Amino acid sequence: MKKYITYAVIAFFAMIAVSIAAPDKAAMEAKEKAAWQAFKDKKVDDFKKVVAADFIGVYAEGISGMKKEMDDMQKWDMKSFAISDYSVVAAGTDTMVSTYKVTIEGTYDGKDASGTYNAGSVWKMEKGGWMAIFHTNVKQEAAAKPAG
Repeated sequence: MKKYITYAVIAFFAMIAVSIAAPDKAAMEAKEKAAWQAFKDKKVDDFKKVVAADFIGVYAEGISGMKKEMDDMQKWDMKSFAISDYSVVAAGTDTMVSTYKVTIEGTYDGKDASGTYNAGSVWKMEKGGWMAIFHTNVKQEAAAKPAG
């Protein structure tokens, strides 16, 4: 009996440790939305609160770091964005990987960039908070129509 109680106590503390280490889906989605909102509103300080200084972005146009991301922020005129199909998985206790779709209405450098994008981010626990260290998105292409 004592052995079973010991196992139960160990399992209980293990569950507590996991629940503390990994935030829930809603918390991570809120972080993702905060990054998008700061970018949309061109609020550099708010963006840097959720995106790491050594951030890397991979896009159709190329690879960017924080400086290029800040330059691109000024070229966007984003009217709206909406995140859907959000999914997040833990990769250890200090790393989270998210995937989702984001529908954007707006222009980039004066050209229409509206559409739905497949996106993904990697979040790392740094200095007591979750920070985006990697992001990518690619615009969905229209489905090819079957021949015939």
